[in-house]
Amino acid sequence: MSAWCCVVIMFTTMSHGALLKSPQQSEEKEVYDRHYWYAQAEQTLQKRLQYATDKKPIAKNIILVVGDGMSLTTTTAARILRGQRKGLPGEDTDLVWDTFPAVALAKTYNIDAQTGESSACATALLCGVKARYETLGIDAGGRFNNCASTIDTKVTSLIDWAHAADKSSGIVTTSRVTHATPAALYAHSPSRYWEDDSRVPPTVRRDCKDIALQLLENEPGKSIKVIMGGGRRHFLPTITTDPEYPDKEGKRLDGRNLAEDWIRDKKKKRQRAQYIYSRDQLAKVDPRTTDYLFGLFEYSHMDFNVERDVIDEDETSKTKKESDPSLADMTRIALSILLKNEKGFFLFIEGGRIDHGHHNNNPYRALDETLEMETALLAALERVNPAETLVIVTADHGHVMTFGGQSTPRGHPILGADSVLSDVDDLKYTTILYGTGPGHSEPRTLPSNGTKFIAKHDVVHGAAAPKMWSTHGGEDVPVYALGPMATILFAGVVEQSYIPHAIAYAACLAHQAHRCINNNVTERKVTQNCIQPEVTQGSIADETRNDESRKRNIVVASSVMSDERIRSFAQVFKPFVIFIYYINILSLRLVNNYLSKS
Repeated sequence: MSAWCCVVIMFTTMSHGALLKSPQQSEEKEVYDRHYWYAQAEQTLQKRLQYATDKKPIAKNIILVVGDGMSLTTTTAARILRGQRKGLPGEDTDLVWDTFPAVALAKTYNIDAQTGESSACATALLCGVKARYETLGIDAGGRFNNCASTIDTKVTSLIDWAHAADKSSGIVTTSRVTHATPAALYAHSPSRYWEDDSRVPPTVRRDCKDIALQLLENEPGKSIKVIMGGGRRHFLPTITTDPEYPDKEGKRLDGRNLAEDWIRDKKKKRQRAQYIYSRDQLAKVDPRTTDYLFGLFEYSHMDFNVERDVIDEDETSKTKKESDPSLADMTRIALSILLKNEKGFFLFIEGGRIDHGHHNNNPYRALDETLEMETALLAALERVNPAETLVIVTADHGHVMTFGGQSTPRGHPILGADSVLSDVDDLKYTTILYGTGPGHSEPRTLPSNGTKFIAKHDVVHGAAAPKMWSTHGGEDVPVYALGPMATILFAGVVEQSYIPHAIAYAACLAHQAHRCINNNVTERKVTQNCIQPEVTQGSIADETRNDESRKRNIVVASSVMSDERIRSFAQVFKPFVIFIYYINILSLRLVNNYLSKS
């Protein structure tokens, strides 16, 4: 009897252990990992392809233009400003992307934020995976300021995918090249602020490289053909003075001059490369003899366009700083180098300072920077064949700028006051206002088009709530597309993380390369009686599980397939588990009776 009791107790323990979840299984699983977003993008892609009659067009080249903070309201106001600068009313003027045949809207929220933040939005836009607030190039498993969390959470970007297809790549921006948006193309960091080693906690500097160092030493950064923008301070050591500002020094604590290290590494590999830091040097670059170009034209961000050709004289040293090149200047040179690759290229163009104008409640600068970005895009379109080049124009997030009036006549100055007074305090107000920012005052500031003390491009517009800097906007942002597959892939409302996957499909990159194996497009079987509704976050798993009836060839993430196998197993053995459960109860009663009698 004792032996029988021991057997019963062992069996009971084993069976109870099978019924209970292990500690590892009970831990909270990261739902929104990279597999989730890849699977969701594939679902959305399949929805779009239902409309396609011709899936053969292939994008050899890719130009992705990002207006940092360029909300839909910004594009509308910039369009009017463009027309009014030409002496026209402005409302019926078109910006170049207004003429693109495809338009979509993208959701810009982050994993843990309702209103999108730049680095997390850039990770979604450039890597195809939504991320956490202020993290960069890592998925939802990464945590802000946590170096260890980046080990298994790094995600690849459009530049990685382009390099794998032997395409050349380039980055041109008016912000620092290590800033939140461009950095997502080549860096992986738990903090967008780790632009140089002085910002990285000393205890983790050996384990987590700063963003500038990743650009120099890691892939894909060290293989990017063209890099131009601002941010010299993050590449220079504290003991080195800036070449254009003798009173400023670098920020690096490791003593390294990364600009010199970059050119030294390229020469060691016998690669034709140049490092430049001025507009004159840029003008002298010969694309025929230059394969790699690294241009850092400012200590921090590049000058606003309105200030580029205004050279201020230093009152103490009487020295003059050379003006920065325009975004269009950088774009032309970049394309001259990238077009040498017969297999194509990926070029990222960013109007990085649109965002800064908005943060200061300064719509003049924000709209002017938008128009400068349009000029750069026009320069690019002059040099490429639209039949083989996919061009995307979008934003990483919006802003809280509003635009409206009451009975405002056509052609009314877009930056001026409304034609009627407020019916509450009988005071003027501008047609462009902000929800938050430094423009708030009590009593409120009256509209001004500039005075002898304040230039018109420095005028701050009113804000409803006071903030040192205005907040971002949480609304969807526009996505304009031109080129191969544009009208099929870019339509409706999509997740921001869908955009790079759609680009990959059009250009046959990375996980979408199968479309173009041996230049023979493999048609995907899509049969249905009617168009299915767009997939949502809550339904994606059910969509994947129940799609057998539609006979689709869906690519499902490994995490989803694992869940399927577990669920199938549970369904088959459910009766057995119930039987074991009742046997356990009976066994426990027998044991208790035996022990009570003994």
